[in-house]
Amino acid sequence: MDKKKISKLINDNILILILLVLCAVLSFIAPNFLQVSNLLNVVRNVSFQAIIALGMTMVIISGEIDLSVGSGVAFYGCLVAYITQKLCERNMDPLPAIMCGFIVALLAGLVIGVLVSVLRVKFNVPTFITTLALMTILKGMGFLISGGYAITSFPLWFNVIGGGYIAGHIPFPALILVIICAIVAFIMSKMELGRAIYAVGSNSEAARLSGISVFKVKTFVLCATCVLTVISGTMIASQIMSGTPTVATGWEMNVISSVIIGGASLNGGSGTVKGTIVGSAFLGVILNGMTLMGTNEYWQYVVRGALILCAVLINNIQANRKAVKI
Repeated sequence: MDKKKISKLINDNILILILLVLCAVLSFIAPNFLQVSNLLNVVRNVSFQAIIALGMTMVIISGEIDLSVGSGVAFYGCLVAYITQKLCERNMDPLPAIMCGFIVALLAGLVIGVLVSVLRVKFNVPTFITTLALMTILKGMGFLISGGYAITSFPLWFNVIGGGYIAGHIPFPALILVIICAIVAFIMSKMELGRAIYAVGSNSEAARLSGISVFKVKTFVLCATCVLTVISGTMIASQIMSGTPTVATGWEMNVISSVIIGGASLNGGSGTVKGTIVGSAFLGVILNGMTLMGTNEYWQYVVRGALILCAVLINNIQANRKAVKI
């Protein structure tokens, strides 16, 4: 293999190499990092946020952003728990009650996704502003339906979805992540819709003139992210066995960080599913390692912010190099 191919291979997989080096370093300096129980815990924690990050990848590639996903996780979890509680009080079995709650949460997510898209495309309101407002609205709605307290209405078996294992070792959320990852990867790489998302993010006006419905594309990515947020919120509710309005605080930054660290551009038009998964794993390993080392929580915020800045700088440098070569 010649030097050019080696150089390209390294550039294309630089984040994976850094992640492997990081894991090797943490295995020496972080107590119990390589223990199976800890690694499975990392996989589980990463899965909850990576599921949403896959939707956020499509949103960012399309040139938009969603700041409401953290509050959405809390709200949808509370909504599922609230409806389950009310239906069980009317003597409905827990399984259909939970399914009804989940369906209602999905419908609410779809309505929110369409609303954000309409405001963006039809009224030219930036998604940054709309979802910033939604972040507060959904947080307030979570507190309203829960009364500020955890809603404990789930049967014991429900814990399997967020806290269970497959074959005794693989966290159930990781299985859900793999399935969703395969679906999103297929959409983005094999379907015309995926090419339309990239086109809209690169130049929405050119995409419109070429016959692509910008409204439909942005509605799809925003609704997809809301649906994935509902799924993650339901799994979190399953893990803690309650709908709690205080969970997932700050998740929007973790999710966006994973996508940006994975190589997506906030300008739109670039990003990959593979990069997002690696970015999610990278962030999860960093936070887990610092926790094991007893690093001050405030320093964790500093490191997270520095990682985002470095990722943006690296992406810009690589983009400039490619532009020069072209």
